[in-house]
Order: sequence, then C-alpha cells, then structure tokens
Amino acid sequence: MTKNVRVRFAPSPTGPLHIGGVRTALFNYLFAKKHNGTFILRIEDTDQNRYVEGAEQYIVDALNWCGMPADESPVNLGNYGPYRQSERKEIYKKYAEELIASGNAYYAFDTAETLDFHRKDHEAKGKTFIYNWHNRLKLKNALSLSADEVNAKLEAGEDYVIRFKSPQDETLHLKDSIRGDIKIDTNILDDKVLFKSDGMPTYHLANIVDDHLMEISHVIRGEEWLPSLALHYQLYTAFGWEAPEFAHLPLILKPTGKGKLSKRDGDKLGFPVFPLEWKDPKTEEVSRGYKEDGYFPEAMVNFLAFLGWNPGTEQEIFSLEELINSFDLERVNKSGARFDPDKIKWFNHHYMQEQTNDKLSEAFKALRPELSDIDVNYIEMVIALVKERATFISDFWDLSHFFFTAPTSYDEKASKKAFKEGTKDILKEVVSIVNSTEDFSVESLQTNIKGWITTNNIGFGKVMMPLRLALVGALQGPDVFDIMFMIGKLESVSRIERVIDIL
Repeated sequence: MTKNVRVRFAPSPTGPLHIGGVRTALFNYLFAKKHNGTFILRIEDTDQNRYVEGAEQYIVDALNWCGMPADESPVNLGNYGPYRQSERKEIYKKYAEELIASGNAYYAFDTAETLDFHRKDHEAKGKTFIYNWHNRLKLKNALSLSADEVNAKLEAGEDYVIRFKSPQDETLHLKDSIRGDIKIDTNILDDKVLFKSDGMPTYHLANIVDDHLMEISHVIRGEEWLPSLALHYQLYTAFGWEAPEFAHLPLILKPTGKGKLSKRDGDKLGFPVFPLEWKDPKTEEVSRGYKEDGYFPEAMVNFLAFLGWNPGTEQEIFSLEELINSFDLERVNKSGARFDPDKIKWFNHHYMQEQTNDKLSEAFKALRPELSDIDVNYIEMVIALVKERATFISDFWDLSHFFFTAPTSYDEKASKKAFKEGTKDILKEVVSIVNSTEDFSVESLQTNIKGWITTNNIGFGKVMMPLRLALVGALQGPDVFDIMFMIGKLESVSRIERVIDIL
C-alpha cells in the first residue's frame, strides 16, 4: 500500500460502547497495524443534547481493555487535533460557506413546522417527502428566493440551515472494499442538511471535513452508514478532495440470526452487549460488561474478529498479533454475522487454560472472602487441578470448595447410589489404610487403596464412590487421591469418619 494508512474509530459519547462498536474499532485497529498505519480515536460529540457524562472515558477504557489503544486520541494527542468535534466547531463554517460559493450547497429557511406539514401531507397521500430537486424551488431557500431576500434574512438573524444541492439525473458510481461497485440514481437523494445557524455542523459535514484534514486513508465503519455513502462521495467531489477508500462492515445479528443485536437481546437471553460494566449517570441502572462477567480480553477480541471475517482456514484461535498478520478486508463478508453467546464462552474457556495459575489464584482469592486466610500457593495447586473444567474464574468455587471446607451435606441422589449395605465397613478399612500410609503422597495412597481393593476382590465403585462422596459431598471433582493429598491425612480421615457416623 503506497499511501500512509490512517484509519479512525469515531463514536459518539451518548452512552456505553456497544459490542458492534468494539468490532468496528477492532477491524480498524487490525487494518492499521497490518499496514504499519495509525489508529485514531475521534469523539464525534457535535450533538451536545445527547452527550452522556462518562461515555468518552468509557470508550477509551474499553479500547484499552481490549488491547487496542489509539495512536492518536483526545488523551494521546497527535498532529491532527483536536480529536473532539466539539473542539473543532470553528473549522466547519468555512467549509459550509465554500460549498455555497461553489454552488454545491444553499441556505434554506423552512421552519420545522413547515417541513412537518409537508411530511404529514405526503404521508396522508401514501408518499414520502424528500427535500430535493423536484420541490426545492417551491420551498423557502436561496434557490427560490432572490439574493436580496436571502441577505435580508441572514442579516435579520433568521434561523437557517445549509443544505447540500444533490444533482438531478446523474448516476453515481461508488466503490466499497467489501460490497464492490455500487450505482446510485441521484434523483432519489435528498438535499441533506450540512450546517445549522447555531454554528454546529451535522454529522455529514463534520465527518468529511475531519476525515480530510486528518488525512484518513480508509473509512471502515458499520453498514448502517451505507445510505450516507453517496452524499459523502459527493461532498469529496464538491470540495475537490480525494476520497478515502470505504468499507462497510456487516451487521451483528441477534443469536436467532434475525435482526440487529440489541441490549434487549442480551437482557432477555442473559449475556452482556457491552465490553465493560456501565452505570447510567441519570437512572443509575447498571448494565453488565464482559470484563466484569469474567471474560478475558483475548477471548473478546478473538470472538469479535470472527463476526464478519474469516481467515480462509480452519484456525480459530488467534492472538492479537496473529489477527493483525492475517486480517484482510477482502475476507470480510457482506452478510450479517450471527452473535453466538456460547461461542465466546468457548473462546473464554480456551484462554482460561492459557492463564498462569498464579495469576488465576490471586484473582480467585480476591473474589472469595472465604479464601482470605488461605495460602495463595495452596490455591494455586487447587486451580491446577480444576482449571480444565472452568470457563470463568467465578466457576472455581463450585469446582473446588471441598478443598477449603468440609461438606456439610451429601447429594441425595448420589448417596442412594453410593451408600449400600457394607459401605460402613469398607470405609472403616479405608480409614485404617489412610492412617497407616506413612508417605502421604498421591502415588502411595493410590497404590495402597487400589492394592487393597484388588487383593480383596472388591468392586472399585463400592469403594471409590462413597469415598468421593465423603470427601466432596457429591460425585464430582478431580482424582480422589489428589483431593486426599491436598486436604491432608487428618482432614481426609475426619471427613470419612463423619460419613461413617451418619450411615
């Protein structure tokens, strides 16, 4: 790629960053790093009415947690700032006036009430109101009014907007890196508002001006922006600027595959749709986050990479570095990607196995107050025995509580299965063997108990099932001899004798 690659992720700080936004940021990040380029975070906060306190910091924190910090951003300044649109608003009026001077835009003075009347009138007739070539001369704007009338209105301080003048009877030939060539008939396009008399630009003008001034080479964004592509191309042409390359990513669909994934889907089916926990500053409602739910950032990134992209091989596990090396926009699909909450759990289970036991033991200890006085090295040994069965750190307690506390009850169904006539005598013999085992190691316990079973021709289940039940309280857990070694001789005997007493 000959030109310097510069991409931007440009969210609005109107609330927590949706998982779809994280996927868009990821694809931008991967593309930039693949081509030794720059990944920019630009905050599009021109609509101050929708601004939510804390949302911008949330976006920064989410990107950092995923391991993809921006090279340039409001907190990591580069040479193309400011990186908040609200701090750039003085820039945009000049460009709006430039479009007026070149005949590509015009002042419009229609009131909200007038436009609302036209919309409702069209709806009543089964039509859609579009402000463009076919009716603009019948409306109140610089194309239907004289120059003196326009100047008088501007000098009087009347409210106005600046609209783009969409051409008539033309066919636009647009190119999208994912969707290929797109043809658009300009007769169906409306004259979009670019600027308002309060001094604020709309998304369309600010977006194009900022992308140009920041030398953005590729615009990689969600397909919800595809309807804006025609206007954006026309704006680049009107300014005489070279347009960046565009790529519109497929939607992330509900787990059913029907419709766009929403927060409601997560609430209904029990999974988060935000990377981090979010507390609404007004309602104080708390929304779950993947981080707080126990997901590893590596699992999140690996999972999101496959929502709309595939490497063309059978490989599914990718580190961030491997994703960077493999990523290619040509392998991004056009069709929507179904969100599978079970698949991200599968990824999390994989990355759980790659975590070091010492790191997991510290996290587990911090999670459970019952472990505050337990030596972290002992916890680490326990985790080594149960990690294979865990998907989340929060799973560890259910998988290992019997290493820390003796059972106070016994699974009823398992008890009926394990405790038979003669079980009491068998367990008394096991106590005797355990007490006489000098070298209290896994190997010695295994040799002594299994040797006794074999010598006396007893079925293994008659011994091992009640023994496990005595130690654990249920027919679960790792190898019985590992459990006995870990809890020690005295505790092993104590637990077996307790079962003998209640049999």
